[in-house]
Amino acid sequence: MERVIKNKKILVTGGAGFIGSNLIESFLSCGNQVSCLDNFSTGKRENLKEYMDHPDFRLLEGDIRNYNDCLEAVSDTDIVFHQAALGSVPRSIKDPVTSTDVNIGGFVKMLFASKEAGVKRFIYAASSSTYGDHPGLPKVEDRTGKPLSPYGITKYVDELFAANFASTYNIEVIGLRYFNVFGRRQDPHGAYAAVIPLFVKKLMNHEAPVVNGNGSFSRDFTYIDNVIQANHLAALADRQEAINQVYNVAHGERTDLNTLFELIRDIAGRYDRRVLEIKPVYGPERAGDIPHSLASIEKAKNLLGYSPTHNVKKGLEEALEWYWENL
Repeated sequence: MERVIKNKKILVTGGAGFIGSNLIESFLSCGNQVSCLDNFSTGKRENLKEYMDHPDFRLLEGDIRNYNDCLEAVSDTDIVFHQAALGSVPRSIKDPVTSTDVNIGGFVKMLFASKEAGVKRFIYAASSSTYGDHPGLPKVEDRTGKPLSPYGITKYVDELFAANFASTYNIEVIGLRYFNVFGRRQDPHGAYAAVIPLFVKKLMNHEAPVVNGNGSFSRDFTYIDNVIQANHLAALADRQEAINQVYNVAHGERTDLNTLFELIRDIAGRYDRRVLEIKPVYGPERAGDIPHSLASIEKAKNLLGYSPTHNVKKGLEEALEWYWENL
């Protein structure tokens, strides 16, 4: 039987975003009371529209950089799922000041407010960018290198703060290092759109997607349902050795960009045969990118009972069905 959290008072920061809104949907469906804190700098109101009238949902429009907003949001809360952040390596290179202010300053304010409010457990979105220049594959949680971007640095520093708060203030923390998450509600628009929705949008418009580099770079693309499962399991973890840890959240397979494009194009061809003739355009490599990423998920399997349900192909099939119905 699927293990899910039930009958808890939950806060999701960044709940109007791609991952946050999917978590809210899942938590509400399991009978939890869910609050969302978001300033809508990157999140979208449309991601929350179907929950606005739900009796167990409340929206707090506020900013994690404002400590009073954090305190209000965490009041009478059992578990915090901290998803709020400014993502994107290129965005952090262009504006490291704001990325640092949000991703570190906001993180510490949320963590301290949670401690002050007596929150039992704080589960946060960590990142595979923490591995930086470490060459080893697969990526194992206790072997990291130097982060290659301001974004990677911020997520690494968050892990240091989380570990310190766990030992100093006795709050339970669990970090989930997401690996290239994709799926329904991921925004294909804007300058910092992720590669999968960007490819899909281009194909739907009968345009050639741009592949950074020669297409050989590879990632452990992780479908949103795997991420939702990991968050539930992190909330349910009751073994002492499973708490105050950081876990990779991925599928445990890597796909290069050329293969990714072909998979997306083939699936998109089921909806529109014309896209099958489209070929990608190759551009320069992106600053701050690592060549390859592949996660070991053994730790999450052993300590959390994590068992991903979607590989990249199954995830793409579900994601493209959503895009074709909603874009």
